[in-house]
Amino acid sequence: MPPMPLRLSIMKINERTLISYATSADTPTDKVGWLWKRGEVNRNFQKRYFVLKGNLLFYFEKNTDKEPVGVIILEGCTIELAEEEQEKFSFKIVFHGEGKRTFILGTETPEVMEEWMKILASASYDYMKLMVLELEQQLSELDEAERRGGCPLVTRDGVSSPMNGHEPKAPPRHRSNPFNSREPGTKPSHKTWPIIHEEFGAKIVDDRLAWCLKVGSEKQSKDLMS
Repeated sequence: MPPMPLRLSIMKINERTLISYATSADTPTDKVGWLWKRGEVNRNFQKRYFVLKGNLLFYFEKNTDKEPVGVIILEGCTIELAEEEQEKFSFKIVFHGEGKRTFILGTETPEVMEEWMKILASASYDYMKLMVLELEQQLSELDEAERRGGCPLVTRDGVSSPMNGHEPKAPPRHRSNPFNSREPGTKPSHKTWPIIHEEFGAKIVDDRLAWCLKVGSEKQSKDLMS
């Protein structure tokens, strides 16, 4: 009997590439765990092992399986509470539009449900674009304040005016495109956005703080001389 084809949602993608990406130890995984999935034909809840990688949510019958039975592409959807469900602590992945499917997933506790809802809500490429735009806007505000002669105090724990007390936040996770090839012999990066932000941001923060202190010292000296 030939293997059952991988059930894709939203769009057609090369099946072999997806299967390799889903099970590869070289690609970063954002979250894994058991969830209850309500079937499309058999409406009972079925336990499935879920693996989230970027905006691709794979599910397996067993956590030892070599191939997923399906994948949900988390684009053009919203993550919502499934308040109509009484059997589990449930939420749903809703694809909007006529004929689009809604996936209902259940958990054993509200804490686990909240964890999954938060990470799935930030998994889409659209969410990443919004985070990048927000970061660019905040950096632009810093540059504008600097051109005007101001110097907002930047620390690793926060940023004062003009950004309403909030530090520019990098997008929350590392993403890798499963269809981009790497040079032979190179290893993939497993660093997440927060780690990269901390590593590269530390020197910028220190340099800016030193610059602010220098400008403040020079200004104080001029005031004393005048």
